[in-house]
Amino acid sequence: MKVGVVGEIHKSGFEIFEKNNIKYFVTENKEENQLKEELKDVDGIVVRTVKLNKNILSNAKNLKVVARHGVGYDNVDINFLNENKIALAITGTANSVSVSEHVMTMMLCLTKNIFESDKLVKNNKFKEKAKLPNFFELYQKKILILGFGRIGKALAKRCLAFDMQVYIHDPFVSNDDIIKLNYIPIEKEKGFKIADYISIHLPLNDNTKDLISYDSFNICKSNLILINSARGGIVNEEALYDALKNKKIFAAGLDVFEIEPPINNHKLFSLQNTLLTPHNSALTLECRKRMAIESCENVYNFLTKSKKLNESNIINFNFLS
Repeated sequence: MKVGVVGEIHKSGFEIFEKNNIKYFVTENKEENQLKEELKDVDGIVVRTVKLNKNILSNAKNLKVVARHGVGYDNVDINFLNENKIALAITGTANSVSVSEHVMTMMLCLTKNIFESDKLVKNNKFKEKAKLPNFFELYQKKILILGFGRIGKALAKRCLAFDMQVYIHDPFVSNDDIIKLNYIPIEKEKGFKIADYISIHLPLNDNTKDLISYDSFNICKSNLILINSARGGIVNEEALYDALKNKKIFAAGLDVFEIEPPINNHKLFSLQNTLLTPHNSALTLECRKRMAIESCENVYNFLTKSKKLNESNIINFNFLS
């Protein structure tokens, strides 16, 4: 049994393989032909962000499981895996705390003008605090959470603790299940019209590409703060730039971009009403440890047919029989 780890992960994950005498190796290669050669005889793959396309995967003749170090899987050819009954696992329980805390941090920093206040004090202008722009409370504000999976639920719980009014849009979750948790189900367009905050927790696919674009911003409130920690491409960046520059919305926090890393001198870099981070919302030390352990456990438990396998982490389970 052999496992290839594509991209560096926390050493806690390797301990799963070492204590169970599983052969593994780590590669930092991103080039297709090199990966085809290195992965050709593996039974399992743990992958961070490198793209695993059909050419790479089809050359791994013994492959039985691919485990993402995270929850998104747009870098893996899911259609090939489904057609060949190869499992795709995610770290479904590992990153909800870190990502939801990151979203709350963005919301608070943008709402409270934290960086402007910090700059004022450091520039010896303490007594000029009255010149700072207005800042606000989260209390009783309306947040629309798009996507009610593990991260959406973790965020909703934290927003409720701030006495916010929490609205949920997720067509795959029943209204009754949302109401039972003291949240408010709402249609997407209605949510856009009333939200003070929107936070996105959806996968990127044909249905969610440019989900928020020019038409969306035209119906949003001018005080809206938009947060995207899910995937770049769900928010049209040209439309977002237009909305921010022309004060159609108040601010935006982005942890993800259409192209990563974003191009030098990206338009959004020139705006003062943005808070931008380098797709690191799930990279706290605690979360990196959890993702490393869970991704390696997914591979080990699947390959050994262990009863400890968390089947809810296998996102294509229905294609495996």
